[in-house]
Amino acid sequence: MVQRYSAFSLVKNALSGNQKWQRAWRDPEPKPQYDAIVVGGGGHGLATAYYLAKEQGLKNVAVLEKGWIGGGNTGRNTTIVRSNYLWTESSLLYEKAMQLWEGLSADINYNVMFSQRGVYNLGHALQDMRDIERRVAANRLNGIDAEMVSAKTLTQTIPGLNTSSSARYPILGASYQPRAGVARHDAVAWGFARAADALGVDIIQQCEVTGFDIKAGQVTGVQTTRGPIASNRIGVVTAGHASVMAEKAGIRLPLESHPLQAFVSEPLKPVLDTVVMSNAVHGYISQSDKGELVIGAGIDGYLGYGQRGSFSTIEHAVQAIVELFPQFSRVRMLRMWGGIVDVSPDACPIISETPVKGLYFNCGWGTGGFKATPGSGWVFAHTMAHDKAHGLNEAFSLGRFESGALIDEHGAAAVAH
Repeated sequence: MVQRYSAFSLVKNALSGNQKWQRAWRDPEPKPQYDAIVVGGGGHGLATAYYLAKEQGLKNVAVLEKGWIGGGNTGRNTTIVRSNYLWTESSLLYEKAMQLWEGLSADINYNVMFSQRGVYNLGHALQDMRDIERRVAANRLNGIDAEMVSAKTLTQTIPGLNTSSSARYPILGASYQPRAGVARHDAVAWGFARAADALGVDIIQQCEVTGFDIKAGQVTGVQTTRGPIASNRIGVVTAGHASVMAEKAGIRLPLESHPLQAFVSEPLKPVLDTVVMSNAVHGYISQSDKGELVIGAGIDGYLGYGQRGSFSTIEHAVQAIVELFPQFSRVRMLRMWGGIVDVSPDACPIISETPVKGLYFNCGWGTGGFKATPGSGWVFAHTMAHDKAHGLNEAFSLGRFESGALIDEHGAAAVAH
């Protein structure tokens, strides 16, 4: 029986010197056959497995991870959660994720530290403000909380922000989503892993998928470094390596893989109680529960699979943050990291069936993957279980690149997705 986390369990285990905690999840050997296999043990893959078991009733499910769970992009992002996108297709999918985020800790019995501290998207020019006004109106039409705030209000609510009219990039106002915020990325992976394991999902680490078994256009299993595993329902959620995995099945995906960098400062006393983003100056910043400033910007321009990017991108992001918060110029950076993101031509995800029956791909999230984690898993589980897209991800099919029905969130998002 899985031990539930609670105040009582904390006291009980403290009395035993914390020696009797259960393992958070098992370390099983792969079975020869599963009803469904999820390739990729990041946040999206683990969420997919969890919702396959919880919502779709598939208990004989495996998650295959070539390294360790949460060791890819899930553990290498800047933790921001929001749903204030312009186009209806994007905003409804992200809003579904937001609704799941709001009850996630209770649902999976694991504290993912979701903090709804609000997100500001700054405007520095008249065109920025027109775009913000349009996006706020679109959000409200889709039932998403959104507000326009003035520079005077920003001065009062974020004292450290440089709202001077003599600033290099003067701030004219911002959009604000009160329900947005941040969550702890590692805890999301661990929480979904524990919850999926409790429902019978096998989480198999150090198990790289090296090929797919396909007969007469139907997938029948995978070849792995731990032997062949049979299944006629396989979902691939491998972030920046999606195109590599697709090639193993003879499929070409319209994706580019880029490094995406972020970094944190030395711990500080509480100084920033919200999330501030700017597309024009191009940087975003929040403060973690440990006191570190978490800073990020856009992708590196070149293609690659290295989990570190170029110094010029870091310098660009630091310059942006110092423009917005001059007092942070004296703060020392503590560490940096990079993840590999795959970007589609319209900067929107691909959550879709493929020409190979029983093989599904969830990829192309660009820089916007973490905030969609529970929503992505929820719709992808539905797609895998029913061999048909859910209404929320129907527009994100591979077929849109043939029909031309692109969503094109790239220029419409508050930042580059």
